[in-house]
Amino acid sequence: MGTKINHVAIVSDTYAMAQQFYQAVFGFKAPSVQKNFTAATVGDGYVGININPRRPARPAGLDHFGVEVDDAGAFAEVLNSKYPACKPLKRPSNRPFAGMTTHDPDGNVFDFSERAMENRGEIYTESTDGCSQDRFVTHFALRTMNPEKLAEFYVDVLDLPLANKAEDDPNYYITDGRMTLVLMQWSIEDYAGQGIIRPGPNHIGIKVEDIEKLKSDVAKAAGDNPSLAPDIVALGPEGAALGDLLASSVPYARFQMSDNNKVLIAVHGD
Repeated sequence: MGTKINHVAIVSDTYAMAQQFYQAVFGFKAPSVQKNFTAATVGDGYVGININPRRPARPAGLDHFGVEVDDAGAFAEVLNSKYPACKPLKRPSNRPFAGMTTHDPDGNVFDFSERAMENRGEIYTESTDGCSQDRFVTHFALRTMNPEKLAEFYVDVLDLPLANKAEDDPNYYITDGRMTLVLMQWSIEDYAGQGIIRPGPNHIGIKVEDIEKLKSDVAKAAGDNPSLAPDIVALGPEGAALGDLLASSVPYARFQMSDNNKVLIAVHGD
């Protein structure tokens, strides 16, 4: 099977409402049975979005991604032998999406698991198998001061290739053929005229069949329930600067938006 980038995770103060946003706006599916007091989950048929309730000292927003591997034990051995500073940590049984968690050399956290792991529940499998979506998650993007170094790390440990890119594109793309990890340069100078966003998880990419139809669906969802209204990215001078930065640094971001928890989304499509 090989490595599969199979989920992204968000931390939210209103995690159940965030789940409803992705259902209403993007048509993502939720599993038929899940423990809503533990976390909320939606999926596009390949990638799951796990929305975790915020706990004290934990920042809200886009948090981490996860991969499924053939052999989690062998994966942990590679980390221990080649990257001993990146320690694997077994997760508790109340986190059915993450068998083990580790981090890259910059400290960005990611999960890894295999389907047979004892502390991985079946809820995630149901949420991501057997459904097909016109709208689906394509990217998880990190900003880092060392994109080339991290690209080497992820290509090595995930055993996934770098995707082709334009010569003038500074980003690195590690792909499983369906889902892509995007590594982007972080520089404090990019944040002149706006609030500084620290290095780390930056946005998710979502492909849609029709951007104008998406905008119409967003307006309808917000009209039906104001709690589902996304925050406007390009609001005021600082928001405009943020929108310009995302558009200039992400070639696939034809439309920039956020979810109803301020998580940035780079939308691409027709």
